[in-house]
Amino acid sequence: MSELTFTPVIGIEIHIRLKSDSKIFCSCSTNTDAPANTNICPVCMGLPGSLPHLNHRVVEQGMLAGMALNCGIRPKSLFFRKSYFYPDLPKGHQISQCDLPITTSGYIEVHDSEGNLKKIRVHHLHLEEDVGSLHHSASDGRLEGADTSYVDYNRSGTPLAEIVSEPDVASAAEAVEYVTTLRRRVIYSGASDVELEKGMMRFDANVSMKCSDGRWGRKVEVKNMNSFKALERAIEYEIKRQKKIMLSGGEVIQETRHWNDSKGVTTGSRLKEFYRKFIVEPDLPPLYISQEWVNRVRARMPEMPDVRANRYVSEMNLPREVADFITDDKNLADYFESCVKAGANPVRAAHWVRTEVLRVMNEKQLKIQNFMITPEVLAGLVNRVDEGKLSTTQGKEVFDYMCANNCGVDEAVKNLGITEGGVAGSALDEIIKSVLAANPDVLNEIKSGLDKKGKKLKFLQGLVMKESKGQAKPQEVAEAIANAVK
Repeated sequence: MSELTFTPVIGIEIHIRLKSDSKIFCSCSTNTDAPANTNICPVCMGLPGSLPHLNHRVVEQGMLAGMALNCGIRPKSLFFRKSYFYPDLPKGHQISQCDLPITTSGYIEVHDSEGNLKKIRVHHLHLEEDVGSLHHSASDGRLEGADTSYVDYNRSGTPLAEIVSEPDVASAAEAVEYVTTLRRRVIYSGASDVELEKGMMRFDANVSMKCSDGRWGRKVEVKNMNSFKALERAIEYEIKRQKKIMLSGGEVIQETRHWNDSKGVTTGSRLKEFYRKFIVEPDLPPLYISQEWVNRVRARMPEMPDVRANRYVSEMNLPREVADFITDDKNLADYFESCVKAGANPVRAAHWVRTEVLRVMNEKQLKIQNFMITPEVLAGLVNRVDEGKLSTTQGKEVFDYMCANNCGVDEAVKNLGITEGGVAGSALDEIIKSVLAANPDVLNEIKSGLDKKGKKLKFLQGLVMKESKGQAKPQEVAEAIANAVK
């Protein structure tokens, strides 16, 4: 009998907080960092007589996010009441577009285990309101082991887009690429900043296993994952757990499980419910979106990061790794592209952005939007290095001076006392004569043929570079010393 094989079948549900100053159904602030329970009103809390009013900016942000995922926009959609009883839901129901969402289907492309592109289908994106946040008294902030829990309703009513994939994901690695690609596209669209550290993106994974003997394991929903690493670890653990059960002849229970990141395990929290809990929201009319509205929003869509990266590879000859790195951050890609438009060689500009610009940004905790050197000024510096007016060492020295003193290339070169074009000709010859005269023993060792590995020759080159204050070109120095010691 052949060995049994198992194929993971995974669907991903993602909640993303949309960018809006006010909540989806009221004018309360979306600032969740405010003191607990201060950004709330009768609508947030579902008090009798309060009526929700749809925020049209949220609708447009949802449209942008959907377009970023290659989804179509539905001309008519509905809001429903999703009823359940939990402390974080003051109304006893959540307003959500469950059965008739704002978008039609779309897709995201990822790489499979063979490295080939495959499409992960997006079933839909729908709009909904967020719930309150629970704070537990346990020392680690978790529900397990807590004696008391508190509820902050500031988050209640903040606008969310829930994105539901088809079960096309086949591994934890594919899941991570799917969510990272999706996040990058949504950020580019402007629909959300999707800052993970602020809880703007949360994941649920529906995991089941297909066995080569024809058996199917039941679907398990894994919750409480708020980082890419947690998503990857949780899926890998759940695949192993379900495979072990099926190999032993057992049956996987269809349930919701909680990911415990500190222990690296999933634990059962509740059985899946099979009854419907939705009714049409009676206080909100259907949402109608005209084609004219869709066209206006679509006109705001920028070039997507993967498309941009492909263009950098094909038109600018950037290596794929470099193109992907730069386009990971839209603002960084904008900076790089402005540098190229100002006349810098794309490959050279990409190198400077990846190394020197990122180094200073990290040291000074800056965002590229606040970087002290404009892309046009950087282009001028890159060109001077390319043209040989400045050596690479001088270029970096000038760059650091510009960053420290917020000045241009000319001022930095002048204040540093750098001679553009470097030390060459008779000036370089004089320095070499001086170095050789000061090191007769080294010179004799080279001429006698004892410097088999060329270490002494490199020693002299280093002294010459030091005397020239880095303004001589290394290749010219090497050639000049080689000629001088013959």
